Amino acid sequence: MLLLLCSNYSIINISYSAYIKAPLAPAGPTVKDDNLVVEKITDGLDIPTSMAFLGPNDLLVTEKETGKVVRIVNGQIQPEPVLDVPVANSIERGLLGIAIAKQQIDGKTFIFLSYTESGNDEDGSDVEDNVDPEGNRLYRYEFVNGQLTNPVLLLDLTATPENDRGEHNGGKIRIGPDNNVYYIVGEVGGHRTQAQNIEDGPEPNGLGGVLRITQDGQIVPGDAIFGDESPLDLYYAMGIRNSFGMDFDPVTGNLWDTENGPDTGDEINLVFPGFNSGWSLIQGLSKNDLLENEVTPDNLVYFGQGSYAEPKLSWVTPIGITALKFLNSDKLGTQYQNNMFVGDINNGLLYRFMLNEARDDISFDNGLYRKYISTFR
Repeated sequence: MLLLLCSNYSIINISYSAYIKAPLAPAGPTVKDDNLVVEKITDGLDIPTSMAFLGPNDLLVTEKETGKVVRIVNGQIQPEPVLDVPVANSIERGLLGIAIAKQQIDGKTFIFLSYTESGNDEDGSDVEDNVDPEGNRLYRYEFVNGQLTNPVLLLDLTATPENDRGEHNGGKIRIGPDNNVYYIVGEVGGHRTQAQNIEDGPEPNGLGGVLRITQDGQIVPGDAIFGDESPLDLYYAMGIRNSFGMDFDPVTGNLWDTENGPDTGDEINLVFPGFNSGWSLIQGLSKNDLLENEVTPDNLVYFGQGSYAEPKLSWVTPIGITALKFLNSDKLGTQYQNNMFVGDINNGLLYRFMLNEARDDISFDNGLYRKYISTFR
């Protein structure tokens, strides 16, 4: 990464489009801490998108194109997938997200999956035969005897784009400290509703935000955040163009995400209940007006307890920002414990960020935002 300017939490860097996959580094990953090494666990996966641990050295990995959930034990890919679902896989469609929740009362292990379900039970039929997908769906399964069984459909959202492109489907899933399910979905190919801050647009349709439900697929009880009518009662946050990463701070329980701009304005955000991220009128810092819409946060569409907040960090030129994860362990050294790690696809970098004392902002006093831990190219 070549850093040209950093001012007011907005970074300009060399990168040439919203998404350009970084080439492989001939010598392999470069680690910027001599006390750390990169160890390959396995290879042979087909476009992996997400993973979740069943236990130590035992993880499940989702494959975007094939719809397979692959189990890896002690670095070995098991001969048969634990599940194979039919997926539409054009552009950013596919098997996208996974989360695991182990039940304390009955001992069951729930596996939550998000994927773009094929319209005719065949992988890739949206590409090969122009078959429309059934939808972007969130399912709950049970892990029994090494297989995923008893599927329950929890959320069914449209996967039909407005711009004829299978993009911005989001798909990451997390189990919150409250044991509820958090699912981030993009605006799915150019949808423009009031959830994308179009005042005279259609009513929100469940796209472009963080949705929150119970593990049984019910509305979370309590005061409504955006409203008590469907689908407003699903939203935890809105005004999000697309995201490939979110995670909960293990210290505070706060939710953070990464958000992708078009040709500008990749972001890292602190996502509070009622957060409106500003898309499609604002991307990046509002004062910079990167989208040239000549608007302010006052021009956004607000429901219920909704409010806007500036990103904690934004890139004027996008890096293709991807995953976000907090390291809730001291196994890399206590200096890394509870730090935030963020990846990008354009440059193949893994960034380390430390938070301030209140853990409600990124700390820029330590110079770490100018460094990265490892390059994966």
